[in-house]
Amino acid sequence: MKPFQLPEDFLFGTATASVQIEGGDRNNNWYRFCEEGKTQDGSHCMVAADHWNRYEEDIHLMTELNQDTYRMSLEWSRIEPERGRFDEASLEHYREEITSLLAKNIRPLVTLHHFSNPIWFEDMGGWGNQDAVVWFDSYTRKVVSSLGDLVEDWVTINEPNVYMEGTYSSGNFPPNKPNFFNFFKGAKHMIGAHIRAYNAIHEIRKEKNHPGETKVGVAHHLRVFDTDEQRSGSKWAAGMMSHVFHDIFLEGMTYGKFLFPLGNGNYPYGKGTYCDFMGINYYSRDIVQYSWNPLRLFGELTVKEGAEMNDLGWEIYPEGLYRVCKSCYEKYPFPIYITENGICDSKDKQRGKFIYDHLKVIKQLIDDGVPVERYYHWSLIDNFEWELGLEPKFGIIEVDYDTQKRTIRESGQFYGDVSRSGGVTEEMLEKYPFLEAEHASES
Repeated sequence: MKPFQLPEDFLFGTATASVQIEGGDRNNNWYRFCEEGKTQDGSHCMVAADHWNRYEEDIHLMTELNQDTYRMSLEWSRIEPERGRFDEASLEHYREEITSLLAKNIRPLVTLHHFSNPIWFEDMGGWGNQDAVVWFDSYTRKVVSSLGDLVEDWVTINEPNVYMEGTYSSGNFPPNKPNFFNFFKGAKHMIGAHIRAYNAIHEIRKEKNHPGETKVGVAHHLRVFDTDEQRSGSKWAAGMMSHVFHDIFLEGMTYGKFLFPLGNGNYPYGKGTYCDFMGINYYSRDIVQYSWNPLRLFGELTVKEGAEMNDLGWEIYPEGLYRVCKSCYEKYPFPIYITENGICDSKDKQRGKFIYDHLKVIKQLIDDGVPVERYYHWSLIDNFEWELGLEPKFGIIEVDYDTQKRTIRESGQFYGDVSRSGGVTEEMLEKYPFLEAEHASES
């Protein structure tokens, strides 16, 4: 391992999502999912990391870790608990949280939708309802009118492909009713919602003459779909997966173009450019093998034999970050924010090297002319990991859910040093045991 520096204006940050850390909200679809006992470990999102009451403590920890920026999400179910009725107290709470971030010189990147829905929205068909676009537009306009003077940077929707897959393909997400027709219907509506939200955010901030440069994008989950064999069926399935999981969302949310099977290359919301940056969430790659399962696009996802894996059995494959960013930038030449990248590692034995390896890839991308401008590590603190519950540990800060005590993990201390130094120094390679052994072998 060798030292390296990232550009002086590169921003280091962390990311979280509202339902995963806040606790205290009974009005969202994941609360009901937990009440029905559907999490794999039997845990509940009701308390989670209690961030709603402890955000000041968590912001203080961000300053200890020298964070430049923080990606957070707003909880739609708190802000609009009933259709058309907005809760001013919840908006004021988020205003106070964002103000606290700014007071510590931490730049907020605010996400409007991160997997969770108000129960009223869910019960009216969620994203399968054609009125979802109008409802999301109304919510967006209320939020930006209330908080737009504080926030320049916005993510409209987090991982629309993962949300649609979990909701309508695998059915692991509420309401646990797989329906491939709704997958494509919901994809159309999410793309339309993003386009209208993009326009609304720019329009409102311009009309109100809010300070700063408005930047709006989507956090796209990009994976590498490889095959280990030459069978045409596996290659076809991998190509099909990439088209449905990546292309229809990238093309629709960037330029407004509806690819098959969403459309025939038409532009229902008008041809244009609907992003100011490309948000990329990257975790792993999959080895695709052909299988007869239309709901899974005729492919079975496996892990490369002998590969190093995290606690959830995902391959640790830093090279994939280079591959997805390079190919994405060649087709969509926008500045890139790594809006999520992290590892489930309860013993904190892999996370430090994981961070080093992926930041080193970012250094290579920048050297090769790909404008990666920010890195948000997932996650700041341990969190409720959707259908898996509280057991998976993604945080650079450990949370004891019984006492709510926060403890910065060694990998977190390392990332804090990286953020302060703008890269990895020779001293850091010698300081941290998870880097020192390999550094010594290279010397």
